[in-house]
Amino acid sequence: MNALETRTRAARAAGRTLLVPYVTGGVTDNWTDLLRAAVDAGADAIEIGLPFSDPTLDGPVVQESSYRALRRGTTARRILDEVARLALPVPLVAFTYANLVLHDGADRFCAALADAGVGGLIVPDLPVDEVEPVAAAADTLLDLVLLASPVTAPHRRDEIAKRSRGFVYAVSVMATTGEQSTLGEAGERLVTSLRQATDLPVVLGFGISGPRQAAEAARYADGVVVGSALMRRVLDGASAAELGVFLTQLRTALDGA
Repeated sequence: MNALETRTRAARAAGRTLLVPYVTGGVTDNWTDLLRAAVDAGADAIEIGLPFSDPTLDGPVVQESSYRALRRGTTARRILDEVARLALPVPLVAFTYANLVLHDGADRFCAALADAGVGGLIVPDLPVDEVEPVAAAADTLLDLVLLASPVTAPHRRDEIAKRSRGFVYAVSVMATTGEQSTLGEAGERLVTSLRQATDLPVVLGFGISGPRQAAEAARYADGVVVGSALMRRVLDGASAAELGVFLTQLRTALDGA
């Protein structure tokens, strides 16, 4: 069991709902300050987006954050070099697309993540039928987190639950990433079905836009991923301290749910 899964299982065992913020690597000059603010606000793990020029799952906000990072000359290697110097006390999970993972080989890519101190990997455009080369490369180095959506067929959902490591990522809606005013019933049904298929923590993402949605999700999910709501604030000029205030509000909502 790698560090990410150890952390997520321990948090659930302690009755703590997981808070997993998403930050696009290189989105600003001081983007690593956003990671430190997330830690201080009570994040249990942090997703770091490795920008890709043709993201298929990202909504407009996260796409814009990736484009800004790329225009700044950000590369995956530069992000990992910066991350390696941080030594943050929570697991880091890289979020990127299969093109970047497979370009120079999954073995090299996963080894580079592990060398930088990253403990997990999410590749949303990698279907479970084709996951084996990346899963084998990750193996003991880091946890490969798989995603399931409300329309994932039951047999595929069970296979995703079986193959995932660290946690299972439940996608609340059939849409790209983005904030939602309310969470639909589909996400709850998906989380319930996944929890019947695995003893891993099941974390809900897509649509967590504030404390109210976070508290609602905490009624049935083991944690939440928050991305667009954070990146929108960053794109609007929010400082690391201001982002920390928002994340503290989310943490408080989760703890009180």
